[in-house]
Amino acid sequence: MNVRETVDGLFREEWGQIVATLIRMTGDWDLAEECAQDAFAQALQRWPADGVPPGPGAWLTTTARNRAVDRLRRAAVGAAKLRELAAAGPARPGDGDGGFGDDRLRLLFTSCHPALPFESRVALTLRTLAGLSTAEIARAFLVPEATMSKRLTRAKARIRDSGIPFRVPDAAELPGRLATVLGVLYLLFNEGYAAAAGDDLIRRSLSDEAIRLGRTLVSLLPGEPEAAGLLALMVLHDARRPARLDANELVPLEEQDRSLWEHERIGEAVTMLEEALRQGRAGPYQVQAAIAACHATAGSFERTPWDEIAALYGRLEALVPSPVVRLNRAVAVGMGEPARGLALVEALAPELSGYHLLPATRADLLRRLGRRAEAADAYREALPLAPTEPERRYLARRLAEISPGEVSAGAPAVRGKGETDHGKG
Repeated sequence: MNVRETVDGLFREEWGQIVATLIRMTGDWDLAEECAQDAFAQALQRWPADGVPPGPGAWLTTTARNRAVDRLRRAAVGAAKLRELAAAGPARPGDGDGGFGDDRLRLLFTSCHPALPFESRVALTLRTLAGLSTAEIARAFLVPEATMSKRLTRAKARIRDSGIPFRVPDAAELPGRLATVLGVLYLLFNEGYAAAAGDDLIRRSLSDEAIRLGRTLVSLLPGEPEAAGLLALMVLHDARRPARLDANELVPLEEQDRSLWEHERIGEAVTMLEEALRQGRAGPYQVQAAIAACHATAGSFERTPWDEIAALYGRLEALVPSPVVRLNRAVAVGMGEPARGLALVEALAPELSGYHLLPATRADLLRRLGRRAEAADAYREALPLAPTEPERRYLARRLAEISPGEVSAGAPAVRGKGETDHGKG
């Protein structure tokens, strides 16, 4: 492995740790990021000649810390902070209350503080913990780079001006705050796994970062079953990724080549879920992971335990009342009893008007019932609502199958979000 590859790997592994440590030491988010960047730049300059040091993470942290001290000194401000840094000595992993793990956990909870707008929580998490550039985050969420830069600047100013503490919430606050953190990671993964809009259905970098951050959270909070449930859910879905697309064309679940699924990861996630479920009452992420496990461990689409999945969606509805959850339950019911499932879907029309998966699901059940003309009408209704090009092409293919001569092309997108676990990938 050459130096560039080594530094790239260390960036993925160490960035969040280094930034978190510097934020704790200096209280300055921008300074922390800039000094971390400088440390990696120095590594690229010096290591080709000097060699990679025995403890590269500690080298990078110490270099970034020294850079921060120099910046504060040159600015002729922060004398008290300089004294604190001098007293602290070299930064080392596991140094008491300032250990890397603790600092990353503080950074995650601070970035996801409920006082910040939700989109800012996601962006700040990607910037500070995952190390994505402003341009990369802007591209991921389909906004101009200048807009994302302002969003990040406002979030950091809000933390500073509101005095949001850089800490993990105490035991009384933790359940509510943890839910916010898990929500950020969940929606980050969803945006990578099934993009809200655009030409690509999958944005792998986002789902990869969500899983990596989820692993960090579980390692730092091993007694939190919902954190483990969310990680299991993400890994179970991600393990099916190799079979979800074929040349950027969406492959429905029933047609996926299950030999392409990553069965070792599925086994890891199922074990993780079973351990989480043994810790007590299942929360919504554990229930969703149990649903995903039913799909991932079925030997074939025909052997999928639809009754069990429908029952699990009933449990999820009790925890998180939602018409989308009821739609997914209706699909599970419809796999065994299409007419009954169709009745449940049609009852949701007032609540899910404009949601592309309602007519798409209705079309699929009508197709299974042999009501081809009605199915074609439902596919035509779903087409202009589908949010991504792969989804529009999939619906157009289905329409062409039951209505020969139909133009197999998608209509302009109307922004939407979501994906059932059944008829699609």
